[in-house]
Amino acid sequence: MSHLFKCVILFIMLCTTAAREFKVGDHFGWRVPDPTDTSFYTRWAERNRFQVGDSLVFEYENDSVLSVEEWDYFHCDASNPITAFDNGKSILNLDSPGAFYFISGTAHHCSRGQKLLVEVMSPQHHPVPVPVPESPPPSLLAPQGISLSPMSPSPEAFSPVASSPYDSIAEDSTSIMLSNSAVMAPFATFLVVLLLAL
Repeated sequence: MSHLFKCVILFIMLCTTAAREFKVGDHFGWRVPDPTDTSFYTRWAERNRFQVGDSLVFEYENDSVLSVEEWDYFHCDASNPITAFDNGKSILNLDSPGAFYFISGTAHHCSRGQKLLVEVMSPQHHPVPVPVPESPPPSLLAPQGISLSPMSPSPEAFSPVASSPYDSIAEDSTSIMLSNSAVMAPFATFLVVLLLAL
């Protein structure tokens, strides 16, 4: 294999984003948090970065999980859910950027802190700013006739929160990595065109 081809393959492997599966609350699961720690799920969500294609796994006993609108989330109103699950293990796909709201469907659980707001980043979002060179080397310019649109990250703001007895649970968090070729397709197409032009 040529050196250029190996570099392209390495580039594709490094740029491929992966969908992850997050267990809500880690080992704590989906249940009413301690009365002194009603913001447990808020902090759990702030410690993670969710992207389109990721999924949430809710594990619970004698409870439920409801996907709701913003107003219902802030008012703990379970009367009109978007979706409702009560099977003990529910997997919800994060299929678009933006806010997703979840509450317990069991009476008084939401008002006691069993609710979750997840902010999903768009596929173009870069969690860490990437420096952009003033002008790319000629070998990386797009072939004539192909235009590349710039991708600008959407701003994300997360504020620090005091620690709790459950913070150490996140240390043991695991994520299952799955291939997400849909996000990588434009890059791969560009690289194939670039290789054919050489």
